[in-house]
Amino acid sequence: MLTPLLGLQAALAAFTAYYLGAWWQGFAKAKATLGVTPEAIAGGGPTPAQLGVGAITNFFDTLGIGSFAPTTAMFKFFKIVPDRLIPGTLNVGHTLPTIVEAFIYTLVIQVDPTTLILMIVAAVAGAWVGAGIVASLPKRNIQIGMGLALLVAAGLFAWRNMGGGGTETGTLDLQGMKLVLGLTGNFVLGALMTLGIGMYAPSMILVGLLGMNAAAAFPIMMGSCAFLMPISSARFVQKNSYALRPSLGLALGGIPAVLIAAFIVKSMDVTTMRWLVVGVVIIAAGMMLRSAAKNE
Repeated sequence: MLTPLLGLQAALAAFTAYYLGAWWQGFAKAKATLGVTPEAIAGGGPTPAQLGVGAITNFFDTLGIGSFAPTTAMFKFFKIVPDRLIPGTLNVGHTLPTIVEAFIYTLVIQVDPTTLILMIVAAVAGAWVGAGIVASLPKRNIQIGMGLALLVAAGLFAWRNMGGGGTETGTLDLQGMKLVLGLTGNFVLGALMTLGIGMYAPSMILVGLLGMNAAAAFPIMMGSCAFLMPISSARFVQKNSYALRPSLGLALGGIPAVLIAAFIVKSMDVTTMRWLVVGVVIIAAGMMLRSAAKNE
């Protein structure tokens, strides 16, 4: 019998196939087109540094820290990806590890299926709108947007560390006006994610403010990301607005790291790590905004 959860998993498998097909077709088309962004068609496998970034960020992502802000900071510090291509590279590269997380957590944590599916649909709609805009922005606008996004992410990490983001006694569903507010919030988070604000800390806070159990954030945020990222990634690939080799590094380094975190480590106190991320992200935000000022 097909349950809502099994239907969700089947849809996720279909989205995964769509993402892989769109990435391959986009790459093949770019290779045959003159004047394409060199980073979008660069040959060869990912470097050890690119694989390392994928492994580290996705390991802690699985434990609830989030991957976008730390990855952006590493890309900026070590000059792995040009600023203009960071949003697309984040979305394209982190998609497969996030899909693996979603398969795991939507089975382990039983959130109300109606709430989960509607929240995912809202996030996907937001990402579709956001990716189309961000992929066409000039370099300076992206630098400003990511700089501000990193500052927002640092604030959200700090709030999460100080207890924001739900309790262990809340609900596992949303109804009435709370559902409307949740859908609106997830639409906005889906749109902002395409600019580099990861959904994890904001999702924790959103579900907490709506009175949900903190554990409910995991399938909601991971499911939302797993469905919206193939959509946003396809748009970035279509516009050749990403870097190929670092994206492969995030994917290939990230998948085994997700499995290790989910099935071997399972949980750990990440409070100290979150505070470290806050400091690193603030520095990266300053660097990004400084670069934007130089490009004025």
